[in-house]
Amino acid sequence: MPWYTHFFTGLPQEAWKAAQTDEQTQLELERIVESLEFGPDDRVLDVFCGYGRHALPLAKMGADVVGIDISDESIAELNASVGRKKLALTAVAGDFMAIDTAALGAPASFQAAYCLGNSLSFFPRVEMLAFLQRIADLLEPGGRFLAQSGMVAESFLPDFQERAWLPVGDAIQVLIENQYDPLTARVDQHLTYYRRGKTGVEVVERTAEYYIYTLADLLRLFNEANLEPIACYGTVEGDSYQVGDEGVWVLAVKKPS
Repeated sequence: MPWYTHFFTGLPQEAWKAAQTDEQTQLELERIVESLEFGPDDRVLDVFCGYGRHALPLAKMGADVVGIDISDESIAELNASVGRKKLALTAVAGDFMAIDTAALGAPASFQAAYCLGNSLSFFPRVEMLAFLQRIADLLEPGGRFLAQSGMVAESFLPDFQERAWLPVGDAIQVLIENQYDPLTARVDQHLTYYRRGKTGVEVVERTAEYYIYTLADLLRLFNEANLEPIACYGTVEGDSYQVGDEGVWVLAVKKPS
């Protein structure tokens, strides 16, 4: 099974959630709303939605949101939030690449979709094309797709580090160890999570794999999948992408049938 089927649970999942600030989430929401141009009651797909930090506020704005994530923990938390607030939000637990799209409300089309948080780097080329084609198939013609990644070559490689410490809040530290293979453009990442507690230090280890694409290659894949890129931002505020930016936001439109 792919590494991401068992990664997002326990302490790593808690660390990811703790690392997301309210300010960051608000800025990302503004980028989503401005870029995707959906209206009230439009259907919006959140691919790898996590615990719903974007999906929940978008549903509060009036969008009909469907979120999918492979983490049972995240979907359970999201469903609990939806139940309390009675929102037009459907949370689906499953692998987006394998799930029957009927679970997402297909064949009804979505007016917009988005995928944030480096998930674009989970897939080698053939699977990446299939991933983008699946999104395109779920969008109506003219529907917009916004994707974000900090793992494009022009962002990741200039500041490549084999070993780095990442503090998360006051109690969690993460040791990140990277091995990059230039022949396959793949990063093998080993992460060790440490959390101080009253009874000692909790230690959890995980491994991950990321595939590094140049931005040009990524845009070619979008086009092959019937998604026409119309903008590439280098910041959440919408500035044009430049080499060395922290990451890229690609906005694309599904081509007419």
